[in-house]
Amino acid sequence: MKIYIIWLIGVIIWNFGYPDASPLFDVIAAILLSFLSLVLKNYIR
Repeated sequence: MKIYIIWLIGVIIWNFGYPDASPLFDVIAAILLSFLSLVLKNYIR
């Protein structure tokens, strides 16, 4: 649950911090956040 909350906060920060970002950057940000989630999952366990 902690990883999901961290991911959700990242998505919210991205959407409110860069509201005029192109769809390509939105996809790139989503991919980076998913990799961050995987790293955190391995780190937290």
